[in-house]
Amino acid sequence: MVDCEYCDGSFDSEDAYLDHLGSAHEGELGSIDQRRVAEHDGSDESPSLSLGPAILIGVVGFSIAVVVYVVVFMGAGGGGSSLPDSGDQAVVSQVTTQESEGRTHVDRGTELTYEHMPPTSGPHYADWATGGYYDDETAPPLGEVVHALEHGAIVVYYDPDGIDPDVRESFRQYGNRYTDDFMSFLAVPTPVEDPEATYVLTAWTKRLDMDEYDEETMRQFMAEYIGRGPEQRVR
Repeated sequence: MVDCEYCDGSFDSEDAYLDHLGSAHEGELGSIDQRRVAEHDGSDESPSLSLGPAILIGVVGFSIAVVVYVVVFMGAGGGGSSLPDSGDQAVVSQVTTQESEGRTHVDRGTELTYEHMPPTSGPHYADWATGGYYDDETAPPLGEVVHALEHGAIVVYYDPDGIDPDVRESFRQYGNRYTDDFMSFLAVPTPVEDPEATYVLTAWTKRLDMDEYDEETMRQFMAEYIGRGPEQRVR
């Protein structure tokens, strides 16, 4: 027996009960019972199936727009996340500012020495390193890396002996995304034999050490400094 929740009636079967709900309590039913009665009567239609062609086109267009916004403006996956206009002060407050060692251009092949290692400023070659992930075999000379910093690049000097494969992949993704000459990301092996940290985040005259890789910290550092080099600020 099925007892009616809207009156004192009892019914031998579910079908009889649903017939009763539809005929005796049509205006009283809650949303769940309305759906049950509609399904029983065969009149339940999914809202998406009842939409006309014009509405369907609008829905599809809206969905595509949402996807485009998420992918292009919000980013997708490692290295794809969009950057805020400035970095979180909780991260920025930990950044060390080093005195500039100058912006002099020197001939390629000139021996370069820097007070701070890895360098965050100083004399450099006329050519500059482009965005990307570099290993020991592909690493550009420091004279090109420093010029990239002057352009507004973010350079991560990493310890090849301590880098995790997942971090390497993250660096590759950032390097592939940020390739503009005045807004690039580079990951290069540290030139220091005994580095103080596994990862050293740098911008022009700026440095932040990380013993363990934290992508959000790197994103906040990038948000504050990428594209804001002294040669041509683009942000």
